[in-house]
Amino acid sequence: MFPQEENGSGNCMACEQVKILNTFRRLWIEHVLWTRFFVISTAFCLPDLPYVTQRLLQNPIDFAEALCPFYGKQTAARFGQLLEEHLLIAGQLVNAAKCGDVEEVEVQRRRWYKNAEEIACFLASINPNWSECEWRKLLFDHLRMTEDEAVAILSGQYERGIELYDEIQAEALAMGDVMACGIIRQFCIR
Repeated sequence: MFPQEENGSGNCMACEQVKILNTFRRLWIEHVLWTRFFVISTAFCLPDLPYVTQRLLQNPIDFAEALCPFYGKQTAARFGQLLEEHLLIAGQLVNAAKCGDVEEVEVQRRRWYKNAEEIACFLASINPNWSECEWRKLLFDHLRMTEDEAVAILSGQYERGIELYDEIQAEALAMGDVMACGIIRQFCIR
């Protein structure tokens, strides 16, 4: 998946490539981890909810900072805005589900998927190595799994929620890989 470099002992990733990979894997893992904490804190009315929400909303800022050296401040900020919208919609969806408001859940679900389409389109527009179709699939899978996890937690299916989180975590790492690989290829990072 990643560009390889000969160093005399076989193929390996260069330090800068590893740094980029680690950064975007970490950011996607933080994204799903803090989302899970938000769902749990919301479900159980935990007093840490404002702090968890604040930390979750730091994730788009962190993504923008990581993307800025490659795409500039304005483009990175736009991704951050789209990701923040993604999280705010998710919060509204979780709250509607907690209240049992089926109609509002459907409204927020449609908004969430539309936002995912916007993110996929945006990413494909800034990097020729990022496929809109691939990002749409990754993001739609992310939304489906996250919603399933939230439903499991809200309905007391805690073991199932943990199983789903394991799947979400694996998918987050894949998203980090796709993002890092695209940057490495686009900017010929060795």
